[in-house]
Amino acid sequence: QAMQAVAPRARMLVVGTSEVYGSIEAGTRANADAPQKPVSPYALSKLIAERLAAEYAAQHALDVVRVRPFGHTGPGQTPRFVIPSFAQQIAAIEAGTAEPVLRVGNLEITRDLTDVRDIVEGYCLLLERGRSGEVYNLCRGEGVLLSQVAADLAAMAKVAVRIEVDPARLRPADVPYLVGNPSRIHRDTGWTVTRTLEQTLRDVLQEWRGRAHQ
Repeated sequence: QAMQAVAPRARMLVVGTSEVYGSIEAGTRANADAPQKPVSPYALSKLIAERLAAEYAAQHALDVVRVRPFGHTGPGQTPRFVIPSFAQQIAAIEAGTAEPVLRVGNLEITRDLTDVRDIVEGYCLLLERGRSGEVYNLCRGEGVLLSQVAADLAAMAKVAVRIEVDPARLRPADVPYLVGNPSRIHRDTGWTVTRTLEQTLRDVLQEWRGRAHQ
């Protein structure tokens, strides 16, 4: 309503979530037109917001682009999220302030992970070049097991680290497999991932090493 009243010719980018797809078949990639099957209140709230935005845009001729980012991480993310949580623990172990155990939740889930810096560049390109009324996946298009992510970070540690599952870190509604198809955003904006997952992991770990010595 504020957009309609103040800036009716502006473009709005409505950021949803890949979790609206729920769990998809292992080995496949969710297209932006795939059925939405949210399994958490968070995912449902995002889907409702997305549909309300699309409906309001259609009724009032507003320029709205919708995007569904898949998992993303990078420097600056809080340890409430999985990768900075791992990095924070490893940095503490290296600093000698924690025992050499990396405590993890369910690692047998596959995610499509992208550097947040690439994600933000995707948002900017959608604002500039995305098609009004369209919905886009924003993702690498490749899946990785969290067990591999944990092993890669542990291998980057300067000391030996043991990985242990912590029951307190297990969640009741983990989607086991979620990978997206980013072909639509490639086609319409030219966006593509430029940072490897290894680079992202190293950058996050280096950030937490710096914090461990503050």
